[in-house]
Amino acid sequence: MSKSKTYLGDSMKRSFLRSAWLCVLVASTASAFGTNTSTTPVDWVNTFVGTGSSMGPEYGGTMPVVSTPFGMTNWTAQTRQNRISVSSYEYHDQYIEGFIGTHQPAIWMGDYGYVTVMPETGGMNFAPENRRLPFTHKDEISTPYYYAVTMGSNANDRIKAEMTATDHAGYLRFTYPKGAKANVLIEITRPGIVGYVKFDPARHEIVGYNPDRMDANLGPMKLPNFRGYFVVRFKQPLLSHNVYSGTFSRPGQNELTDANVGAYVSFDTHQDNQVDVQVGTSFISIDQARANLDAEMPNWNFDGLRESLKNTWNQKLGIATIDGATDDQRHIFYSGLYHALLYPKLFSEHGRYYSAYDDKIHNGESYTAYSIWDIFRAENSLLTIFAPERIGGMVQALLQDFQEGGWMPKWPNPSYTNIMIGTHADSLVAEAINKGFKGFDYKLAYQAVYKDAMTPPDGDTTRLWLDREPYTPYEARAGLTYFKKLGYIPADKVSESASSTEEESYDDYAVAQVAKAVGKEDDYRFFMKRSLSYKNLFNSTRHFMQAKNSDGSWASPDDGWTEGDQWVYLYAALHDVPGVVKLMGGPQAASAELDEHFNGNHNRHDNEPSHHYGYLYDFAGEPWKTQARVREIANDAYSNTIDGVLGNEDCGQMSAWYIFTAMGFYPLNPASAEYVIGSPLFKSVTLHLPNGKVFSISAPNNSAKNVYVQSVTLNGKALDAPIITYADIEAGGELDFVMGPTPSHWASNWHPQPLQ
Repeated sequence: MSKSKTYLGDSMKRSFLRSAWLCVLVASTASAFGTNTSTTPVDWVNTFVGTGSSMGPEYGGTMPVVSTPFGMTNWTAQTRQNRISVSSYEYHDQYIEGFIGTHQPAIWMGDYGYVTVMPETGGMNFAPENRRLPFTHKDEISTPYYYAVTMGSNANDRIKAEMTATDHAGYLRFTYPKGAKANVLIEITRPGIVGYVKFDPARHEIVGYNPDRMDANLGPMKLPNFRGYFVVRFKQPLLSHNVYSGTFSRPGQNELTDANVGAYVSFDTHQDNQVDVQVGTSFISIDQARANLDAEMPNWNFDGLRESLKNTWNQKLGIATIDGATDDQRHIFYSGLYHALLYPKLFSEHGRYYSAYDDKIHNGESYTAYSIWDIFRAENSLLTIFAPERIGGMVQALLQDFQEGGWMPKWPNPSYTNIMIGTHADSLVAEAINKGFKGFDYKLAYQAVYKDAMTPPDGDTTRLWLDREPYTPYEARAGLTYFKKLGYIPADKVSESASSTEEESYDDYAVAQVAKAVGKEDDYRFFMKRSLSYKNLFNSTRHFMQAKNSDGSWASPDDGWTEGDQWVYLYAALHDVPGVVKLMGGPQAASAELDEHFNGNHNRHDNEPSHHYGYLYDFAGEPWKTQARVREIANDAYSNTIDGVLGNEDCGQMSAWYIFTAMGFYPLNPASAEYVIGSPLFKSVTLHLPNGKVFSISAPNNSAKNVYVQSVTLNGKALDAPIITYADIEAGGELDFVMGPTPSHWASNWHPQPLQ
């Protein structure tokens, strides 16, 4: 998800940028991963992939965060003040102004309840532009489990900062020049944000809260009780302390409620020039932040925590082992997996959670930061393989949101934000059910998806429902009132009408799957029939989908789209690609149109609605074209560089596409629990599944030239259709490819039937 993304970019520009990045690698430390002799998966993660905006604001927007998988609070060096459309860290910046405990999930979303810690020497500087220190990447080490940097231009004032983390807490270690006056600043709120700070000398703690939610105006919830709480603890004895607001310290005060508040402490470095800081975070209370800190960091063992987090990442990333990949491909694969395993974010705290829907505290497990319009396509499917133990809780979290706020969310951050179209949480629920996941109430799930499908949002016919329109009720399926009457959403009444009609047809298919699972056969048939409504927008004269007005007339071909156009949205009916092929005039006509789509530079892999396009030739009787296209996209759109993600990372979705493609298959219709086959990138990928089974993907004669699939067997049995299932993977076994340099007719006789 982003705005105004470009296609694959100017090849000469990307080539120059990659060459420049390689020069940086040569000049940098091993942390930049120019070379790597390690065999552990986490050491192949390049946390800088996607952190550079060489091509303008449309870049990965990632940050080199230290975090547990799915951690509630991420920790990163802060090179700029983050906000909606600006991440805390940008690779080209030359100064660090703090180390932030952030909850910002993607560049296009804002942060909430954040806290910043900054070491200083000499006098105290409160403002970011005054406290910032210069740094270079050669003095930086960045991994998922440990970050270190040495800052400062004067050799006598250089400070080394180190970080590691747990689910809800960060551990920072600062090393100052011997004899220097060592200070630590805790910035709790920024200008204009009223927060609270208190120094507790008996506990050696600074506590406080930050009520800021940057995107609070993007949804209907006011949440007067929302706060990000902190407990900051120090190991070394304090020389002095104070609280501040704005740019003024408040001598003699230990407690303060004001805008732009924080605290600072000083230490004597003549005996010990190292300062250890632990920060517990919570959305429940200060006491809970302290409890999180006590549970996760019971002692001052930085090195032990770092090794524990390294082991955690190796265990998760090590589910996949690969062979036959270049060093760059190995970096791309594991860096992508790192990004994919950060989201959704844990939002519960040892059995309790704050609800950003009813503004109350509850018992249970909770998650947030589902970039659902993006991640329903592949990221969520990847988690069903790599983190199946989380899926039940993640779906249950969506259902809790439904119970507490009235709807499942579109893009929780942490509450409703009304960003993007459709109700694709329906897809997440249906996928979990069709893959056999438990841990949530199926009947409650059907109540939630049924409401999405049948209940229009408040004031549905009185609003255009513009993208990111502020101060509106929860959007749900905007224009559903018209859709139920006309069979489509009219362009003269509702913004993004054509995209919504098509994507919500897929959502109806997902709702049908849930209806079937709970025995609602009549509802199943109703929603399956309504899932064909996308056909109402097919202009048979033009052979494109096209928005319609409320009187049935065609709108402009340029109207009604969400981050795409008529080319991007021709095949948006993920559940009925054979139906679209039939509308196009059959496989031959569909293949010719796909050729024009790619050759005419209409594919937009930098944005999610195009992610399945490379795989569509499987449905047009020419799977060898799928094999060539997905290889081309994988090579062109991804790299082991700072701009190595084409477009925004979008909470793991961009990377999930690469990981699936590398394995040789992709969840084109995720709710179906099926995967369509492409062309594996490596000689082998072995999945050591969490259920104890092993699924091996083997292509021993694979190479840059041997792109084309000659034959495939699953557990020794010939596979004639380009389809495998989630059940096939989870059962363990072997998927074996024979690859070659020329196209074959393998699976070309597969012609699935349209939905009826």
